[in-house]
Amino acid sequence: MQETILIAEDEAILREIAKDYFTNEGYEVLEAADGEEALHLFQTNDPALIILDIMLPELDGWSVCRRIRKTSNVPIIMLTARSDEEDTLLGFELGADDYVTKPYSPPILMARAKRLLDSRRRLPVNAVHQSLSLGGISLNLTSRSASVDGRTLHLTFTEYEILALLMKNPGMVITREQFIAKIWGYEDAGDDRTLNTHIRNLRIKLGDKSSLITTILRIGYKFEDPA
Repeated sequence: MQETILIAEDEAILREIAKDYFTNEGYEVLEAADGEEALHLFQTNDPALIILDIMLPELDGWSVCRRIRKTSNVPIIMLTARSDEEDTLLGFELGADDYVTKPYSPPILMARAKRLLDSRRRLPVNAVHQSLSLGGISLNLTSRSASVDGRTLHLTFTEYEILALLMKNPGMVITREQFIAKIWGYEDAGDDRTLNTHIRNLRIKLGDKSSLITTILRIGYKFEDPA
């Protein structure tokens, strides 16, 4: 089944270049030139991934991301014309999964998108209601859903990936380098604050269970085995 990509970019030339790359790879592409159109296309379709420029007219990318995250954990890649890390961190705080700085190389954007799409469709081998529960936190590895003491957690794609990696390795320290390689799939995910921001957002959603994720100073994080 052909997967659908929503590209929200107000610069027609850049939007067309990105569209051509994804179309040539077999994806169906929806195009939006402003934030309002992006929201409409998201609400009336079921995109597998959204590529979202920050500086959109009508409704900026941050606002679009915030609204989408109220109802969906669809992977989102933010595009920013500035290398300002504060822009990037704000995008992550609002629920973006990855970011690419403009001007960008279309093959790099494609690689980032494929990484998210491949992880999203990947299911455990022979996964039939396969689950993992530790300390009151439960993961359904088949549906990629999470809950705390029966309460559903609305996690972004990346937050789920981080929590699953930690819970699959209880008591083990996961280094920053390991997180970057396994979650982002490449050598450098930017400033250390990128990972810190995702962890902070995850802890907020975990509430009282946030203490199960321990910071190992200057090394990484681990999930405390409550057993």
